[in-house]
Amino acid sequence: MLDTTIQSVYTLPPDKLAKALVLYHAGNWAYFGGTAWTIFALWLLLRLGAGSAICNLAARLTPRRWLQGLIVAPLWLLILTMLDLPISLALHRLNLRYGISVEPWSMWWTDFGKSLALTLVFGTVILGVLYALIRRSPRRWWLWLWILALPVEAVAVFIIPIVIDPMFDHFSPLAKADPALVDQLERVSARGHLTIPPSRMYVMDASAKVTGPNAYVTGFGASKRIVVWDTTIREMPISQILAVYGHEQGHYVLHHIPKGMLFFAAVMFIFFWLAFRILHWVVPSIENSWHISSLDDWSSLGLILLLVTVLSFFADPIGNAFSRHIEHQADVYGEEVVHGLVPDPQATMAQSFQRLGELWLDVPHPNRFIVFWTYSHPPTADRMRFAASYDPWAPGKHPRYVSPQ
Repeated sequence: MLDTTIQSVYTLPPDKLAKALVLYHAGNWAYFGGTAWTIFALWLLLRLGAGSAICNLAARLTPRRWLQGLIVAPLWLLILTMLDLPISLALHRLNLRYGISVEPWSMWWTDFGKSLALTLVFGTVILGVLYALIRRSPRRWWLWLWILALPVEAVAVFIIPIVIDPMFDHFSPLAKADPALVDQLERVSARGHLTIPPSRMYVMDASAKVTGPNAYVTGFGASKRIVVWDTTIREMPISQILAVYGHEQGHYVLHHIPKGMLFFAAVMFIFFWLAFRILHWVVPSIENSWHISSLDDWSSLGLILLLVTVLSFFADPIGNAFSRHIEHQADVYGEEVVHGLVPDPQATMAQSFQRLGELWLDVPHPNRFIVFWTYSHPPTADRMRFAASYDPWAPGKHPRYVSPQ
């Protein structure tokens, strides 16, 4: 039976609560205010004729449309990045002040430069393909774009942990960094009737940038792996590490990555169609006032980026609702899979959430609208409450995912 002495209410001491509230409100202002600022700035630039000005500049440099795209697309992507830069700088400064981040400014700027370079390269290619499809198939470009996006999404998920992630963080085999921990994690794998070879377990040197712990599942197929941050090993006792790992193993066992790919493929289909319908309606009505020749002309790129920004904002609560759903499933699995491996799985899970909340300065009572729109995980207080009360081993009950031994 459930030990009623288990702490089930997530709390923070007064000093940490004050910091958590500042970070919470700053994050909300950055998200909603930053989105509003980007939308307004793009609208203003388009109204002032920036779209046609950039397009005319490219036309003066080269008569070839595909070469014009190599000028127009990077310029607009750079503008979009610069619009977001002041907010990113302010948030990093705040995270440094409150001890969430320890990343030096030199390292931060290096990562920013790498991210910008990737955005310019891949963004330019994607936009070039988009305009080629618009010119070849004015009525079905959105459908062809969606069809092409599906294999690209799969390839991206596959190569990100192999190529992109190591550009920003250092990874090493967990078996080499902490072989004793690997032995403990293999007990959790065996408890879930799953074989995850040590070659799929990595430790990330997160302590060079942040102070909080974390772990995650990434990759697809042969690149699929579980990553544990070195801060997790440093900040949490072994029983809580096993609980955190059990949660991540849940993502692995419950096939959340392929399910997520299918879910977002469906979302993309709807939003690509919406983008087509909106652009088909809007462009003819603003061609003269916004100096946009036609949708297939590079002068429309700013408008497309504006629409993407708006649609992405409204897609966030949809994606976050799905994410919260699978994160809750992983919480359930994690608590079940460590049953019998730690003295008290309910207390262990509840204590791990309390520890995570303290280290990341999560607020105990976030606004429900903010949770609905922006939270990719259930609030820490909800996760802790559930962990403390979940007792599928009581008489007449059964675990959802892991059979009792």
